[in-house]
Amino acid sequence: MTHSGAYVYDPDRPAGSLHLRAARVLEGNWTGTSTVPSHGLYPHQWSWDSAFIAIGLRHLSPLRAQTELETLLGAQWGDGRIPHIVFNPSVPLDAYFPSPDFWRSSTAGRAAGAPRTVQTSGIVQPPVHALAAWLVHQADPGLSRSRSFLSRMYPRLAAWHRYLLHRRDLGGGGLASVVHPWEQGMDNSPCWDAPLSRVTPAAPRSFRRADLDHGSAEDRPTDLDYGRYVRLATDYRDGGYADGAGEFAVEDPAFNALLIASEHALAAIAQELGAAGTARHARAERLTAALVERLWDPAEGMFFCRDVYGGDARGGKSYGGDARDEGGSGALGSERRSPESGALASERRSSESGAHESERGSRSGALAPEQHSAESSAHASERRSRQSSAHVSEQRSRAGALIPERSVAGLLPLILPALPRDIAATLVRTAGGPHFGLGGVARLAPSYDLTGHAFDAHRYWRGPAWFNTNWLLERGLRLHGEHGRAEELRAALLETADTSGFAEYVDPYTGEACGALGFSWTAALTLDLLYEPARADQADRADRADQSPHLVSHPGHRAFDKAQGTPPHTSHASHTPHTPHSSFETGAKGGDRG
Repeated sequence: MTHSGAYVYDPDRPAGSLHLRAARVLEGNWTGTSTVPSHGLYPHQWSWDSAFIAIGLRHLSPLRAQTELETLLGAQWGDGRIPHIVFNPSVPLDAYFPSPDFWRSSTAGRAAGAPRTVQTSGIVQPPVHALAAWLVHQADPGLSRSRSFLSRMYPRLAAWHRYLLHRRDLGGGGLASVVHPWEQGMDNSPCWDAPLSRVTPAAPRSFRRADLDHGSAEDRPTDLDYGRYVRLATDYRDGGYADGAGEFAVEDPAFNALLIASEHALAAIAQELGAAGTARHARAERLTAALVERLWDPAEGMFFCRDVYGGDARGGKSYGGDARDEGGSGALGSERRSPESGALASERRSSESGAHESERGSRSGALAPEQHSAESSAHASERRSRQSSAHVSEQRSRAGALIPERSVAGLLPLILPALPRDIAATLVRTAGGPHFGLGGVARLAPSYDLTGHAFDAHRYWRGPAWFNTNWLLERGLRLHGEHGRAEELRAALLETADTSGFAEYVDPYTGEACGALGFSWTAALTLDLLYEPARADQADRADRADQSPHLVSHPGHRAFDKAQGTPPHTSHASHTPHTPHSSFETGAKGGDRG
């Protein structure tokens, strides 16, 4: 119930229901223009949090979901990057570290086009945004069209993807690299231990960890790891946020899988706006092939991170230490790229650029001027830095080395529709095997290998289960026909969200709450799981019958918007035919988050 006394849930929902309690979490964390992950621990706006939050908010208020994404993309940099934090100026500087005075975005990021009127961080997070924008549009197409939501979002999202595909292709194989563990979202994963070992940590007294004011030190990253996080961020800032000059660059399977899923979503958005979208679908399929080529390990049955600079002349090391690293039949650390793959990657990027220009030229006149304006600064920034970044990359190993740590990130390519069938089947078996225990010993899929040397059921991203990664797995299972397993995971997610008080993360065995309670993306994805399976099954049936399902707005939309004092709107969603385009239509914070 809001201050005005109006309820903000569907009229037929009983008091105390899971739906109502999830809605209350989102209402309590709403700031007026965006949603914080949690008020105490994370008092600002986080990038991939907002994407997941918007996916859940669309079931309560499509208008608020649109606003969530609009606020985030309003802080986009000129080079196309979407920063991982947008700072709330009303929050005291000492409430969170690293704070705005650490990142100095408006000054240190000037060459990269950082905004002058809002303070942000200088790094990024996983690109879930186009997927979120498309799902939010689908919740109420009438409202979306009346507000020109997609036509305003598309050029910004296109610039974001272009930044990742060009500026962040540090390995030369077509995939995007993260340059800081915080960018991948799974901040404290054991996958980062080996690449981070090359980084000299910042002095302990040069920063204060605000995260320890809200959580147990036993559950957070160590001071040594945190010092390395700070050093990487400091060097990136002092280098003007130019990509390719740091000591850390990793190709992560989850980050790239979300980029590919969002490419499919961008293709659907382009079609909605009157373009063909075929170039983006083709690019997504090429990126899927690159993901398999670079990161798939058939012997281990999952995807692994690749340390781009591992084994290079600057002091990196190869991982694994056996014959498999020298090209044997084993997987970890082996290099499966063909001799001409670098040339093929270059040709592929050239082809994609031409296809992009062709697609852009075919769009309606109403879209083109806005897109041209939004993209021009990103192109200019890209041209300024391309030569120096290429020079740095050429001096480093393009092959790198796979990192022999099993993370839930290695299962998340299951969300991709063009994933080869045999690989999808293998991932399902791996998820249910001893390393992740899904459907067996584990209530939810852990963030890290249950049998791994670094497993800790409670320490941040080194074992606990997270709701966003399991939500992605549920969608991936459903996409690849594993409906029984998907339904089991959905039921476990809903039960765990209910009993844990919408916890930030949980013990994968017991479901015991860890981290912050009343966590926004947990509540948001709970709402999505409450609504989506029926719609997903309807879409699947419609696909089999070769007919288009109809989208129906939920009855609580107007009640929620009215309670918040937002203007009414006219929706024609229930009369709008729709043909699915992406996998998701049929169906990742304290100081260590940056």
